[in-house]
Amino acid sequence: MQRLQKLTRAAILAAAVFSTGAILPNAFGPLSVGAAEAAVARSIVVRGNTRIEEETVLSYMTIQPGRSYNASDVDESLKALFATGLFADVKISPQGGTVVVTVSENPIINRVSFEGNKKVKDDALKTAVRSTERTMLTRAKVQTDVQNILEAYRRSGRYGAAVEPKIIDRGSNRVDLVFEIDEGAKTGVERITFIGNQAFSDNRLQDVIRTRESGLLSWLRSTDTYDPDRLAADQELLRQYYFKKGYADFRIVSASADLDREQNVFHVTFTVDEGDQYKISDVEVVSSLAEVDAESLRSEVRTKSGQTFNSLRVEQSVEDITVKVAESGYAFAQVRPRGSRDYENKTISLTYYIEEGPRAYVERINIIGNDRTREYVIRREFDLAEGDAFNRALVDKAERRLRNLGFFERVNVTTAQGSAPDRVVINVQLEEKPTGEVSFGIGYSTTDGVIGDISVTEKNFLGRGQYVKLGVGGGTDTQTYEFAFIEPFFLGRRIALDLDVYKRVTDANDYRSYDEDKIGGGFGFSLPLREEELTLRLYYQIFQQKISDPDNLATGLSNCSSNSSLSPAICDSLGTYLTSLAGYTLVHNTLNNNLNPSDGFYASFGQEFAGIGGDSYYIKTTAEARAYKEIVPDFGVVGKASVKGGHITSFGDERLRVSEQFMVGGNIIRGFENQGIGPRDRNTGDAIGGTMYVAATVETTFPFPAVPKEFGLSGALFADAGSVWDADSDLIKVVGSNSVISNEFDLRASVGAGVRWDSPFGPLRADFAWPLLKDDADKTQVFRLSGGTRF
Repeated sequence: MQRLQKLTRAAILAAAVFSTGAILPNAFGPLSVGAAEAAVARSIVVRGNTRIEEETVLSYMTIQPGRSYNASDVDESLKALFATGLFADVKISPQGGTVVVTVSENPIINRVSFEGNKKVKDDALKTAVRSTERTMLTRAKVQTDVQNILEAYRRSGRYGAAVEPKIIDRGSNRVDLVFEIDEGAKTGVERITFIGNQAFSDNRLQDVIRTRESGLLSWLRSTDTYDPDRLAADQELLRQYYFKKGYADFRIVSASADLDREQNVFHVTFTVDEGDQYKISDVEVVSSLAEVDAESLRSEVRTKSGQTFNSLRVEQSVEDITVKVAESGYAFAQVRPRGSRDYENKTISLTYYIEEGPRAYVERINIIGNDRTREYVIRREFDLAEGDAFNRALVDKAERRLRNLGFFERVNVTTAQGSAPDRVVINVQLEEKPTGEVSFGIGYSTTDGVIGDISVTEKNFLGRGQYVKLGVGGGTDTQTYEFAFIEPFFLGRRIALDLDVYKRVTDANDYRSYDEDKIGGGFGFSLPLREEELTLRLYYQIFQQKISDPDNLATGLSNCSSNSSLSPAICDSLGTYLTSLAGYTLVHNTLNNNLNPSDGFYASFGQEFAGIGGDSYYIKTTAEARAYKEIVPDFGVVGKASVKGGHITSFGDERLRVSEQFMVGGNIIRGFENQGIGPRDRNTGDAIGGTMYVAATVETTFPFPAVPKEFGLSGALFADAGSVWDADSDLIKVVGSNSVISNEFDLRASVGAGVRWDSPFGPLRADFAWPLLKDDADKTQVFRLSGGTRF
C-alpha cells in the first residue's frame, strides 16, 4: 500500500510539473520541465547502487538517453523498477538535462529462522516460505510467507496461530529474517452433523468419513481437526458408500465447516439427499462391434440380477469387459454402463454398451509428487503407456490401484489435451506418506504367558514398492525370529514373489509336553486370476524340525517307557527331521476390510505335498469359508459365520508324526485349552492329534452403547462347534489301540461372550466360553485372554 501511494503521488506531481513548469518538491526529488517544450534526457545517472550494475537499472526504464520523456515515462519506469523486487525505494529526478535515478537496494537475507514453533517443525515451515538465505528481502515476499505459514498451521488444525516477521540488521546491507510464531491452541472439530440421512445413522456415517470429533484420544490422532482437502475427500467417501449400498440417486447438497472463534472449534455439517435404494432387475451386454460376441462377455460382469446395486461392481465390470475386448483387438473400444430406473419398484436395469470409441492416444504420463517412490512403481499400475490407445476405464482402474498401494496420502489422476486433437496427456498428482514402521509390543496370553516382540516393517522399501519385515519376539515359552520380503511385480509382471526365513523355539508348557525347535524358509508366487477377488498362490517351503524331551530322558521310542513320562507317540517323533514341501492356495476375497471386515465373503482352499526330498511324506488339504454381514448397520452390529476343516494323510512307508497332525483347542473352539480336544494318550494325557478336523463359528460383534466410540471397546457373542479325530493308524499302533481315547468324531460345542478393545496400543481380546458338548478326556478353559500392546 505504501508503494502504491508513492507511485500515485509521483505520477500526480510529475503531471503537475509538466503542466505548470514549476519546480515542486516531491518524494523523488525536484523535477523541472518547461511547459512549452518537451523534456529531453541528455544523460541518465544512477546513484545508490552497490551490487546491481547501472546497465541493469537502465534496462528496466522506458526513459532513454537522448530521447524526450514525459510524466508517463517517469511513472512507467518507477513501476518497472519496483516490480523487479530489487529495490526498497526508487526516486527519479531531472537535474537540468540529466535524469538522476536514486535507488535503495533491498538487503540480502543472511538467515531465515522461526521462533515459537513446536507443533510444526522448521523443515516443514522452510518449504512453505519463499524467502531464503542469500536472496533479496522484499516486503511482498515476506507478506506472502506469513500467509503461507498461517496456512500450514491451519492444515495442522491451528486456526488461532499468529505470525509476526522481524528484521534484524546485520550491517553491510544484510539482515536476518525471523518469523515469531504464536501457535495457539489446536482447533478441533467439536461436532459432526448429518442432515437428511434416514437409511444410516450419524454414528454409522461418521465411521465412513476420515474426519473425527475431538475427544479423549485426540492427542493420538490428527483427523479431529478441520482440513478442507479432507472435507472434500469425506464427501467422496460418502458418495462411494451410498453408491455401494444401492442408493444410485444419492447426492450431497452441501458440506460446510463453521468456525466458532470464541470456542476455537469447528462444527462440520453434511446435508445429504439419500434417494431410494435400488436392486438390479436384469443385466444385459450389447455390442455394436460385429466381431465381439456380447454373450461371451457375460462371465466378465460382476453385477447379477437380484443383487443390491453396487457402483463398485459396475466399475469393475466395465474394466474387466474393456480389457477382454482389447485383447480381441479392439484397443479403442469403450464400455458404457447405463441404468434404467424403475422408480415404482425401485429397481435398475443395467446395460453394458460396447462401442468403438474415439481414436485417441496417450501422448505422455506426467507423474508429480513422488519424491521417494520410484517412477516405474507408479507407471506399472497403469495398463497403458505412452503411445497406447487411451481408455478412460483403464485410467480409473490405475487410480484405484495407486490408492490401494498405501504409499500415498492423496492420489489425483487427471487428463489434458495433448499436442494434437487425438493426443491425451495423463497427469498423476501424488502426495506421499510414511510407509515405514518400527513397533514394539508386550502382552499376555493365557496359553503363552507374557509375550513381546519388536519388528521393523517397510511397505515401500527404497521407493521400489517392495515389502520388508524383520522381527524378533519372545515370551515365557517361545522365541521367534523372522524375515520376510515381497516383490509385488516379479520380472515386470503382476506376479508377487514372497520370501521368508524364520526360526521358532517353543518350550514344553501346560498343553505340550515336548520342546520344539524349527528353522526354515521358502518362497511363493501369487497370481491374480481375477483382480481384487481371486488369487492363486504357489509356494515351496523347507524347514528343519527338532523335537526333544525337555527332561532329556527320552531320545526315541526305544527308551520312552522306561526313562520318560512322554507318550510313545511323542517319543516316536523325537529327533531332527527335514521337511520339503510344495503347495498351492486358492483364495476368493470380497471383504470390505481385511483387518476388521463388516461385509463380504472370504474362502480359501489349499493343499501341501511333502516328500520332495526330506524325511516327511504327506498330503495335507485345508479349506476355510467366512461370511460377514452388517445386521444392524446403524449400531455397528456385525454378524459372522465361518467354517473350516482339514485332512492329512501320509504316503509311502512313513507314518505321520504328532507335530504334523491337526491339533485343535481354544485357538479354534473356545472353551477348551490349546490341544484340549481330540485323540489323546490315556496313560500320559498327551494330545497326539488327528488326521481330520472341522470347526464352525457363529459370532456377533457390537460396540458398547454407553462407551464413547473413540475408546474402541466392543462386545461379542459367539457359538463354536467342531471336532478333531482319526489319528494316524500307524501312530495308534505305536501307542496301543487301547491307549488312544477320543479318536472318534464326537462334536464339541461351546457358547460365550467376549470383549474386544482396539486400543491405541494394539488389539486386546478376552473371551468367556462355556462348553456345552465335551468328552471326559477334554481339557477345558473358561477364560481366554490374548493380545498385545504396541507403542
